[in-house]
This record gives sequence, C-alpha cells and structure tokens, in this order.
Amino acid sequence: MDLQLTGKLALVTGSTKGIGHAIAATLAREGARVIVNGRTQASVAFAQDGILAKVPAAKLETFAGDLASAADAERLVQAFPAVDILVNNLGIFEPKPFEDIPDADWQRFFDVNVLSGVRLSRAYLPGMKQRNQGRIVFISSESAIQIPTEMIHYGMTKTAQLAVSRGLAETCAGTGVTVNAVLPGPTRSAGVDEFVAQLSGGQPFEAFEREFFTSVRPSSLLKRFATTDEVASMVAYVCSPLASATNGAALRVDGGVLRSCV
Repeated sequence: MDLQLTGKLALVTGSTKGIGHAIAATLAREGARVIVNGRTQASVAFAQDGILAKVPAAKLETFAGDLASAADAERLVQAFPAVDILVNNLGIFEPKPFEDIPDADWQRFFDVNVLSGVRLSRAYLPGMKQRNQGRIVFISSESAIQIPTEMIHYGMTKTAQLAVSRGLAETCAGTGVTVNAVLPGPTRSAGVDEFVAQLSGGQPFEAFEREFFTSVRPSSLLKRFATTDEVASMVAYVCSPLASATNGAALRVDGGVLRSCV
C-alpha cells in the first residue's frame, strides 16, 4: 500500500532509538523526509546511520537537542519552520515506588513527556491549519488508561497526552489537519530492556517475558512484547493522507492488554 508520504517533512522527536527510531525508519521507507532527533550529535549520527543501513534511499535531516528544553525547541523551529508531520514520541519512564517519587521527578516527567509535545504542537499547528493539511501524533501508552502501580508518574503523563491530543483535534474540526494518539502496549525497545533488567533479578529475557505476561499483564492477547516495527506501522498509517477520517482518536497497539471496547 502506498501511504502517499513521498516528499512530506516529518519530525519524530526522540528518534535515536526504540519506537521513535522505528517510526523514523518506517516513514523514511514510505518516502517522507525525516528529521531525526536526539539529545547529542553522536546519538543522532548513529541513528542516522542505522536508518540508512535499513533504508539506503532515506532522505534524512538531523537535529541534536533536548526538546524538553524551550530553548532547544526554539532552535529546532528556527531550523525547520514548518513540518507536515509531527510525531511527539520523546518520553522517559522508570519504575519507582510512589512513596519514593519526589516533586522534581513529577516535574521532570511532565516536562519531557507532555510539555515537549505541547510546545512543538503550538509551534507547528498554526502553519498546518493555514496550509489545511498536516498530522500530529502523540505516542502515549496503554499506561494512560491502565496506570501502572510501579510508575504512576509515567502513567499520569500518558493520560495527559490523551487529553492534549483530543483537545487539539477539536480545534482542527473541518480542516485537513488531524491530531491523534497512539497507545503502544508492552513493547521491546532498548528502554524496555533496561526496565526488564531492573525488575527481572537477572532472569533471562524469555523467562521474564513469560512471567510478565502471566502476572503483570495477564490480559494481553499477544502474550509477548510487541516489536517497535509493529508500533511504527500504525503510526505511519495515522500520518498518511489515507487516514484523513481518523481524528481525535486514541489508537491502541497494545496487544489486547486493555479489555474495554472503548
């Protein structure tokens, strides 16, 4: 299927690894010109090489900077004043008991996971509306609905992303601009490998995976961690002109973890 993304300029925040990296590669494969973003020039260059190894014809731009910072976000907008697609993927997570989460961590999680996307959407949405075309996607999580007790601060930010994405979509009524959220479930990425290492007590990944989907996420229908490419496929479709009737939605790629139908 041709997703009609050839020539579109897409910004994927936090795209040096994990789901963001897979999204950037998938959009590049579909013909989009992709801005690869990470905090350091070294990480961005490494990610760029990785995408080119998979997609030799990829058209890539790069931006090194911490997009949780207002100053770095402003530098980005000056370098790229308009984009056709904005994927707000930048995010952090860590397991920590609620009683041990200080105020500074709550603020940091909000700044990175929520405010970074708010700030960039505020910068790019007016131009999209003026051109009457554009896509904004927030990478939320099933944790937005099923708050994980082991990282409540993370779940809070993912729920906030749903509120922001739906609210922005309401402002785009009657235009060619859509704003949606995608909710991955447990997904095997570099960050998740680190998460598993913290919780597994040294078990092999396969043993931890079996136990995780038996005791922690027993409602999963997939019964395994999804791949980053599986999530990226959904995101690429939502970014496409073919998804023009999908707006204000919270789209699940959660492997059936969430039992509710709405």
